[in-house]
Amino acid sequence: MRCIITDDEPFALKGIKGYVEKIDFLQLVGTCEDALQLNSLLKQQPADLLFLDIEMPLLSGIDFLKQLTTPPMVVVTTAYEQYALKGYELNVVDYLVKPIPFERFLKAANKAYDFFRSQSQSTPEPDFLFVKVDDKLIRVEHDTILYLEARENYVMIYTTTQKLLVHITLKSIAEQLPASQFVQCHKSYVVNTRAVVQVEGNVLFLGNAQIPMSKTLRDEVINRIVNNRLVKK
Repeated sequence: MRCIITDDEPFALKGIKGYVEKIDFLQLVGTCEDALQLNSLLKQQPADLLFLDIEMPLLSGIDFLKQLTTPPMVVVTTAYEQYALKGYELNVVDYLVKPIPFERFLKAANKAYDFFRSQSQSTPEPDFLFVKVDDKLIRVEHDTILYLEARENYVMIYTTTQKLLVHITLKSIAEQLPASQFVQCHKSYVVNTRAVVQVEGNVLFLGNAQIPMSKTLRDEVINRIVNNRLVKK
């Protein structure tokens, strides 16, 4: 599960990060110091789970959750017990009070993982989508998509057989593709990990196309592409 930690206390953030790194089914994709940073990060980086502090400057974790229309799963991490009821009213997965013992953190992570698995199994992802091009609706199979390229208010979809220019944002269309197969490698590109045939430096090779990777996303992208299939000595 892709997760993001948000906490304005450096010591607490470091501790939670250490816990996340010990759990093999959690993949840390970002850390934030406040809700505004988290708001910006979520527009670029989809996440399955947030570890979210409540008392933060400018905007509390509770107020941030209230304004999300489709929030990821949330585990609250806070020094204050009095917000527990409000947290559960917002359907948080768990509510952890600092200082957080590792065994309690693991219990919350397992609870989130079980919910994540049940949701994935009960609602299988479709293997295609329809896009509107001019006055036509065109069916595009996921496996035929090589990559997506943002072009201002449009996205160019490159498939194995055609190019389709769609009036949509990159974030919007990426959210409709399976996260297990597609990954954002740059602010302007999302790639099909199954279509990558070579990685060299900060460049992905997909057939005749060469797609750049940003430095901040490179490690995650390579991990997703390799997916434990790297042949070693």
